[in-house]
Amino acid sequence: MASSELKQRIAFLTWLLFCIYLWLSLAPLVSADEHNHVYEDGEEVVVWMNTVGPYHNRQETYSYFSLPFCRGPKEGIAHYHETLGEAFQGVELELAGLDIDFNMPVRRTTYCRIVLTEDTAQQLIYAVQNQYWYQLFIDDLPVWGIVGEVSESDSDRYYLWTHKRFQIGINNGQIVDVNLTSAAKRLIRPGARIAFSYEVIFRQSDVPFDKRFDKYLDPSFFHHHIHWFSLCNSFAMAAFLVCLVAFLLTRLLRRDYSRYSRAEESQWELERSFSDEFGWKQVYGDVFRPPAQPTTFSILVGSGVQLSFVVLCLILLAMSVDMNGERAGLVSAAIFLYSASSPIGGFVGAALYSRFYLASTATSSSSNNGQAASPRWIRQGVAQALLPPSLICGVAFPVNLVAVGYHSSRSLTPSQGLSVLAIVTFALLPLSLIGTLLGRNLCGRPSKLPCRLNAVPRPLPEKRHCLAEPLIICLLGGLLPFASIFVEMYYVFTSFWAYKIYYVYGFSFLAFALLLCATACVTIVCVYFLLNSEDYRWQWCSFMAGASTAVYLYVYAVYYFFFKTRMYGLYQTAFYFSFMALFCSGLALICGAVGFLAASLFVRTIYANVKTD
Repeated sequence: MASSELKQRIAFLTWLLFCIYLWLSLAPLVSADEHNHVYEDGEEVVVWMNTVGPYHNRQETYSYFSLPFCRGPKEGIAHYHETLGEAFQGVELELAGLDIDFNMPVRRTTYCRIVLTEDTAQQLIYAVQNQYWYQLFIDDLPVWGIVGEVSESDSDRYYLWTHKRFQIGINNGQIVDVNLTSAAKRLIRPGARIAFSYEVIFRQSDVPFDKRFDKYLDPSFFHHHIHWFSLCNSFAMAAFLVCLVAFLLTRLLRRDYSRYSRAEESQWELERSFSDEFGWKQVYGDVFRPPAQPTTFSILVGSGVQLSFVVLCLILLAMSVDMNGERAGLVSAAIFLYSASSPIGGFVGAALYSRFYLASTATSSSSNNGQAASPRWIRQGVAQALLPPSLICGVAFPVNLVAVGYHSSRSLTPSQGLSVLAIVTFALLPLSLIGTLLGRNLCGRPSKLPCRLNAVPRPLPEKRHCLAEPLIICLLGGLLPFASIFVEMYYVFTSFWAYKIYYVYGFSFLAFALLLCATACVTIVCVYFLLNSEDYRWQWCSFMAGASTAVYLYVYAVYYFFFKTRMYGLYQTAFYFSFMALFCSGLALICGAVGFLAASLFVRTIYANVKTD
């Protein structure tokens, strides 16, 4: 009794520390920025130059000063990456050197001059040919400008915009609007003397400070009637699936129960029913047998549950907090949330692994008093913490090598790589091991199964039709869940790969909920058909049936790349397909875990209501 109370206290203190860690991790994300955005007249306004790159390759970005641009005379502090989120998104802020003071207009002023050589002229011509755009920040407001343009009359003549005209809207001592107009184009040719100039105009604006990012949003795109129609269609599909599962549980299973468990049935009829008929009841002695590779399976399910928690928290955070003003705020939040939620993955994985291990030892003929399980616990806990980050690094490392070869701003430096290693070593691993210990001690006790396991596995019968094949069931299982989200994925893809800012997180919350509902319902139906064909290997089938949604999503991603974008080049192509592979892998873990948990509840429910003796 005392031992049980001690374990409960340890669990409570552990979760309390976890909640405090989570709060401390997220507090910087929702607090104030570097300054309070309030200026006095004459106070310095800093212009940060970010990156430049091809318009059609949004992720192919380079330092602004990698092109032969020059800085202004204004000196200031250097900027370093504040978060890993900024590093992952390729944010590389450098001081522009423009002398701007709040509410102090600046007449047209030349801030630097350059003389084009053969090499620098070719650099600028290449940039104009590929429609290079650059980004800068003023008071955390993003501003975009184009490098130059091609002559309309002569396609061999390229011009460079040399003048920046800033129009800054202010309201009660705060900057609420910034517009950039490029002017004064100069012909790009070797030996040309280029003078870069700027001017600043301040004007009063009625835009409130908390609405200053609304100009970057596109309600006509995100609130289009097709978006609403797709959401209603997903609701209808989810309702249909719920009704289908309800029909399955009430009509088909009731018919099976009446056939299997008639009270008036004689013993001879019962034996004949077991031997002559077929159906899910025939595998009652093997249905709770552990799956193949239980360690890997428990790790995947634990990671899927953890990712589900992270995605749900991210969506709720984005719905409750305006994160548009935070550069890479959502990416930073995802890093912190994934690290802080490591105990969840460890807990679920350990609890599942423990039950699989106990089930396997229950049917083993050799004596095993549990002492041999300790090394497996350590391996399982460490693998639970390291496997997902290892997969991410395995995919991201080759892409990072390509980025380094291209000198892209998205390439991670060794110090940033060490930061990732430190997070894994000092956050992910310890927290995941804590969750593993809790899962082992609190949920790893022997539990009574609805059916006693047979000592010898039942031979699998031949499949009567192709729809009873596990591979076919798994592939078909992801079709309807994908159909419920593919329209929403178009908006998500357009936001990430094109120049749209995604802000309709209410849509994403509903789409995510419908996806989970559809996955759970479809997986239950798939498992029912599998068990009805007397195949008791339902665990991996339920996971893969849910995870197959990601296969259809990746096929859609391939279609989107070739028919909805104009991306080109090795780096952008490698980045696109590698990132989409990671995105689809995460979705596979989420849907696979949800599918298994729903199927597990379904299997335990139906076998708890039949008589086996």
